[in-house]
Amino acid sequence: MDRDALAGFLVSRRNGLQPSDVGIPTGARRRTTGLRREEVAQLATMSTDYYTRLEQRRGPQPSTQMLAALARALRLTADERDYLFRIAGHSAPDRMVASDHIAPGLLRVLDRLTGTPALILSALGETLTQNDCARALFGDTGHLTGMERSAIYRWFVHPDDERSRYPADDHERQSRAQVASLRAAYGVMGAHSRAGAMVTELLRRSSEFAALWDTHMVSRRFEDHKILLHPELGAIEVDCQALFTEDETQVLLVLTAAPRTDAAGKIELLNVLGTQQLGLDPR
Repeated sequence: MDRDALAGFLVSRRNGLQPSDVGIPTGARRRTTGLRREEVAQLATMSTDYYTRLEQRRGPQPSTQMLAALARALRLTADERDYLFRIAGHSAPDRMVASDHIAPGLLRVLDRLTGTPALILSALGETLTQNDCARALFGDTGHLTGMERSAIYRWFVHPDDERSRYPADDHERQSRAQVASLRAAYGVMGAHSRAGAMVTELLRRSSEFAALWDTHMVSRRFEDHKILLHPELGAIEVDCQALFTEDETQVLLVLTAAPRTDAAGKIELLNVLGTQQLGLDPR
């Protein structure tokens, strides 16, 4: 671990960001150049004291989980993320497997989307981050670990819960789409990867998945128009726009409703009330 290099790198990247770069309102009386330490700590979901000690060259060696969170908070590129890992005394993550490191370009777009549901997914259907409106619509899956993080996995292993967000007459189409998406990821990542392990587990646990897997469907498209079911607001009709990274390992999904419709009013209500007031299941 190179404490001097780590501290210098963190300070330089923090000073190189403006609040607007990460979706933080800029106050009229702000004097700080770049982000404040407490703002970086908040974005990385760590204590300000812990982050401060890293910048002051006196903190413990950060874990890979902490480094991943810092890379996301500081909007690092893949090369910068790899450098951060190495100066902190860790090997750089393998870029050939699905990664939790979010593409900075997608994050910049997400930061500006506050009035409509938007989320970033991995190639395995894992929610890497989402705005408050998406959290109110879909629930918060941030506490899940392992394969449970994947909506593809949950669709077949926990169908009663996962499919409740979609009308019954859309389940068959959604099942095909989930399998086609996983096969696309499997083709890129290979049999000896997290995608391969998920396929093996789903073949063991779901006869529906096994039958669909044998059809060899491959696709990364998302349905342009869909109906989602909210536990308290009911059906919400939305249009879905997808923005992929160049390597198609991550995608930003933006859900919008036609102006002056019932669905638009429900999305506005989601923004006003949030998840706690609506009493959503945080699952």
